[in-house]
Amino acid sequence: MFHSFAGGDKIYSRKDLVQKLEEQTNIIRQDILKMIYTAKKGHPGGSFSAAEIVTSLYFSIMNIDPSNPDMPDRDRFILSKGHACPVWYANLARRGFFELEHLATLRQTHSILQGHPVMTKTPGVDINTGSLGNGLSLGLGMALASKNNGHDYNVYVVMGDGEIQEGMIWEAAMAAGHFNPKNFFAIVDYNGLQNDGKVKDIMGLEPLTDKWISFGWHVREIDGHDMNDILNGFEWMHKVGGPAVLIAHTQKGKGVSFMESIVEWHGKTPSGEEYKLAMEELMVGGAE
Repeated sequence: MFHSFAGGDKIYSRKDLVQKLEEQTNIIRQDILKMIYTAKKGHPGGSFSAAEIVTSLYFSIMNIDPSNPDMPDRDRFILSKGHACPVWYANLARRGFFELEHLATLRQTHSILQGHPVMTKTPGVDINTGSLGNGLSLGLGMALASKNNGHDYNVYVVMGDGEIQEGMIWEAAMAAGHFNPKNFFAIVDYNGLQNDGKVKDIMGLEPLTDKWISFGWHVREIDGHDMNDILNGFEWMHKVGGPAVLIAHTQKGKGVSFMESIVEWHGKTPSGEEYKLAMEELMVGGAE
């Protein structure tokens, strides 16, 4: 189903498309690392864990046009875990919504790239996020508005696993199960870690698949770092229709060996030596 890359006309085989997306994801991780190191603040762990998911959406799956960012039938994307915005900003820049030079201004006063996404500042951002738990409700509203207003677009919401401990998520899930919007899709970045420790220790989510099913959702579990599995997941979503959710099993800090599965990298800035080591790993394709 998905054969194009970055909105181009060339048709790729699945194998070649996967390779292109993997290469692009590695570039996105390098952008994230540079942004956070330059800003001396930010959230590398959750930005890295969502890199394949967000890159696949922006470079293959979503119907968007950077030259016409306000087209009414564009697909909508919501990064509900707004603190991971470097992964969103890098994708927006690489897709041409704004110049790459802006990435070096992350979190600076008057920058278009603030510490959480702001729709009035950042081209390509349709809604502010950052207060955890709001994204699914916002996305549901957008999905329902699409049909009410005679438009034809899909809505994709990426949530953190710690975030879905919030009660508002499940109110939105229940409402989506009731109203049954076919154009409404969610992804849980299930990396197992949140700011204060392991998700299972702070407030466990299991049985997570059964929870979503009980709220009337279609559910599929995927490897959130396997690009072919991700593409298969989105193809499945479009086939079954919404509300549908992918539970993406990921690794916090994925791509940099000393960051992977380490809770401290939720919001830690690398030192000069750590930055050098991390960039060296990413330049050769990331940690194994």
